[in-house]
Amino acid sequence: MGYELTGKLVTKYDTVQRTESFKTREFVVEKSEDINGRTIVNFVKFQCVQDKTAIVDRVNPGDEIKVYFNIRGTKWEKEGRVNYITNLDAWRIEQILATGTKASDNEYFEPLDTFSSTAPDAVDDLPF
Repeated sequence: MGYELTGKLVTKYDTVQRTESFKTREFVVEKSEDINGRTIVNFVKFQCVQDKTAIVDRVNPGDEIKVYFNIRGTKWEKEGRVNYITNLDAWRIEQILATGTKASDNEYFEPLDTFSSTAPDAVDDLPF
């Protein structure tokens, strides 16, 4: 099951090579909500793993973004101690423009479509 959260990117960290074949990268999003006249601010830390570590490169601190993520839980045992760890694994990020539209339709930012109907040099070569 996937989840999503919209907020402002606060910071992004460098990629960390955990093992020879596993790497992670973390980033933090500020989520503000108005509840009964009070503004509640939460800071949510996400992680990206493996090939998804690059999705954070396309956004900058201060940008409004929408993060798509999964919740992962792990049981960790060492020397008789048990601990449970929860990770928010981000797999897609979209930048939210000032108008409220998304800057990307995929996980990558693409150049503007020069062949849209609003472009002055658009060519309508469709057969219908």
